[in-house]
Amino acid sequence: MEAFLESIRESGDPPADLSEELRSLWLAKAGRWEESHDIAQEIPSATGSWIHGLLHAIEGDSGNAAYWFQKAGRPAIQKSEIDAEWDKIVRALL
Repeated sequence: MEAFLESIRESGDPPADLSEELRSLWLAKAGRWEESHDIAQEIPSATGSWIHGLLHAIEGDSGNAAYWFQKAGRPAIQKSEIDAEWDKIVRALL
């Protein structure tokens, strides 16, 4: 996890060997929401929906976020839970 976070702090681009899921999360944490969203919406899995929900929570679109969390089989989150949810998803994928 620390190496993943370090790569965000030190690099302009995500490492080439990341999965699409981790690439999307990397970009989200780096403040590159549009690029992150472009990737997440193309991931046809529950994990992709989970990430998609997180991105809409970051955006502030709670209705759209709730839809994607439901599609992922996950409970919707509050704005105050965004960082913890990002961490949870990354840890599940690493």
